[in-house]
This record gives sequence, structure tokens and C-alpha cells, in this order.
Amino acid sequence: MKDIIIKNAKVVNEGKIMRDTSLLIRNGIIEKIFRDTVPEAILAQAAVIDASGKFLLPGVIDDQVHFREPGLTHKGDIYTESKAAVAGGITSFMEMPNTIPQATTQELLNKKYDRASEVSLANYSFYIGATNDNLEELLKTDPAKVCGIKVFMGSSTGNMLVDNPVTLSSLFQKSKMLIAVHCEDENIIQANLATAIEKYGEEIPVSEHPKIRDARACFNSSSKAVELAKKFGTRLHVLHVSTAAEIALFEFAPVKNKKITSEVCIHHLWFSDADYEKYGARIKWNPAIKSANDRASLIKAVNENRIDVIATDHAPHTEEEKGQPYLQMPSGGPLVEHALPAMLEMYRNGKISIEKVVEKMCHAPADLFGIEKRGYIRKGYKADLVLVDAGKWTVSKENIQAKCNWSPFEGESFYYFVSHTFVNGNLVYENQFPGKKGTFYEQKKGERLYFSRSQNV
Repeated sequence: MKDIIIKNAKVVNEGKIMRDTSLLIRNGIIEKIFRDTVPEAILAQAAVIDASGKFLLPGVIDDQVHFREPGLTHKGDIYTESKAAVAGGITSFMEMPNTIPQATTQELLNKKYDRASEVSLANYSFYIGATNDNLEELLKTDPAKVCGIKVFMGSSTGNMLVDNPVTLSSLFQKSKMLIAVHCEDENIIQANLATAIEKYGEEIPVSEHPKIRDARACFNSSSKAVELAKKFGTRLHVLHVSTAAEIALFEFAPVKNKKITSEVCIHHLWFSDADYEKYGARIKWNPAIKSANDRASLIKAVNENRIDVIATDHAPHTEEEKGQPYLQMPSGGPLVEHALPAMLEMYRNGKISIEKVVEKMCHAPADLFGIEKRGYIRKGYKADLVLVDAGKWTVSKENIQAKCNWSPFEGESFYYFVSHTFVNGNLVYENQFPGKKGTFYEQKKGERLYFSRSQNV
């Protein structure tokens, strides 16, 4: 592999912006960081990429995606969605178990790893899924090789609801791994749904979604998960926090010092319930997008470090599926290729600093999961890197990479775009023209993520 020099970038890393900084990539590793002139002898032996005027970020680590393989590949698959991910600056992902079949055994989990090794352009890990009766299988999982155990404490796509209190207590007590939870109280949801059906019959408007899956359903379930984690000393990660009320469950502290951590997703930071009229099914997620006050509180919690990670919950469905009546319409949507541009738009609009974007999308996931040698721009770390350039562009079907070929951001204009994505030192994506589809270099595939858990388990 030839050496690569990324020259004269604005490096965003560990709370600082370092201007006119250059990196030497050698054998997939960040070999040296230059704060001054790169020696001519090194330049002469390397492929040089001029990054003048561009931001250089660590590759984004997305801790929650649904890539739909196996069994749901008409919506997306590991190959297509990993391509969309690297086009959006995401160099590593952690994928959920609610596929067909569900990844609830070691055998089925390993099949996903085998498939990713063949086709994924990004680095990868896969959660093993909990059910009401697979505790023994979960406890076989190697914490160094698997990102975590996923527990649906509320039903969602795939209906993997774990509602047996004995099972939950045993899992929280015995697990030596991180447990990631989807928290919504099923009894509250069903009661609210019955009320909506009584009022609207089969014609429930999508705008009722945040009333059916309301703040109380989220808080009751999240608080139960936190209570169990505190009782048993479990390493808990609460996914897609969507309400102001839930924020109080989490501490102000550096992520490395927490045993109970939390995540917020792009759509909960960008949209509010006032947007259902405009976007309808395109912004139907579980948990539901809620009020403008909830959104403002979540942004504040990110900036104050109560919420630790920003992720996507990328969950593609076809437009035909999303066009069904409310009771048949699946929740979720594609987000991996527009997550970083959206957060950089929030930076441009003064809602968050670019240093905080990098902290929450790159550094914090690496620290929270104990991912080895990734998530930072440091000598000796894997060269998972993203170059971001300025340039206005508009999301449209002509430039969407996800297999489902739609986005909740269609028609939205962004002012930053990903020009280069490096995975393990390999240039896998390049785009010099905002608003156009870029070029993929697919000779090298991503690598399996490995974890060191000593800091918080």
C-alpha cells in the first residue's frame, strides 16, 4: 500500500481545530501528524491529497443501524447500505438483530459477520438480539468481538419484544457485556393505540404517532432499564432518547466514567411533531419524533454531555411500504448518508460546535464501546478519516445512494459535503461535485471491530 499524505487540512479532533495540518497514512495507520511543512522526501514517496480549506474528521462511528440483511434485502443490504454509509462519512457501523431470521443465536450472528467480511465497505459489528428465552445463548457472546446485546423493551420492526420481568432481571444481572435497549412501554402504547383506533378507525393520521408512542411510554421504560442497571451494576446504553423527561436519567460526566450511557438520533435533533404535516410517513420512527421542546432539550443535553452519542437508527423501507395506512406502515427511514451533513448544517446554524459533532459522532462511540484504535486522529490509530468540503447541494433521488432511494431530507439543502472517505487507510469514496454521486473504490473491504471493555464493565 502506497503512503498517503493528506495535506493542509483543518483537523477537528479532541476539542480543537488544528489548521494547516497534514497526516501521513502508512499501511492503513496514521503514521505521523505534521503541524508544519511535510518534508519533501516524504511527499515524493506518497500519494498527496490537497485538503486546503477542508475539514478533516475522524470517521463517524454509527452505533445503531438496520441494514436489513438477511431476509429484508428488498429494502437494503450490507453492501448497499455500507456504500451509503461511507458516502456520508460513516466508516464504522453497528447493526441490529431484527432481520429475518433474527440474529438471536451465535450461529446466525456469525453468518452476518461472514457476509460483512465479503461485501461491507465500512468497518462493522453486529448486536446479538435478546428474546424472552435465549439467555444462555446471549451469555456465550464474546465481549471482545461483539458490540453488545440488543433488548427491545418495547415492540418495533421485527417484534422482538422482551417483556418477561424474570428474563430481564436475569439478563441485567448476568451479562458481562454492554446491553443496548430500545425503551418504550408496550402497555402504554397499546392503550394509546386503542384510543386512536376508537377515534379514527383504520384512518389514523401519522400526526397521532407521538401521541400513541408518547413521552410517558418512553420515560417509564427507560427509567425501568436504568433502575435494573443500577441494581445489578450493568453496563447499559439507552438508544434513541427522544424526550426531555428522559434526560434527567443520565449524568453529566465524561463518557469513559459512565456505566449508564445514552444516544440520540439525527431525526430527533432535526424534526419535531410540527413536521408530520409536511413529511408524514417519512418521519415515522420508533420512538416517535416529539415536540419542539423535546428537540431543544435534546440538543441542550448533547451540548452539556448528558447525552453521549449521536447516531442514525438508519432503517430503510420502500416507499410503497411507507405509503400504507398507519396501522400497516412500518417505522424508520434511511439516514446514514445525510447524518453528518445534517449535523454540520446544525453547526453552520450555531446549534452545536463542529468539535462537539466530532465528539459525539466519533470520539464518544469509540470510548463508550471500547473500540480499539479508532474514533480519533492519533498516531498509531487506524486511518478511518473523512474530508469535508464546503459547497451547497440539495438532496434528491439523483444523488441518494441507499437502496430504497428516498430520504426524509429530500429537497433539503446542505452546505457541506463529504469529498473523501478513508477506511483503514484505503480511499473508498471520493466526490468533488456536491449534489452528484461520487466514486467508490471497492477493492478493499472494511474490518471487524474489536472491543476493550475494561474501562466501564
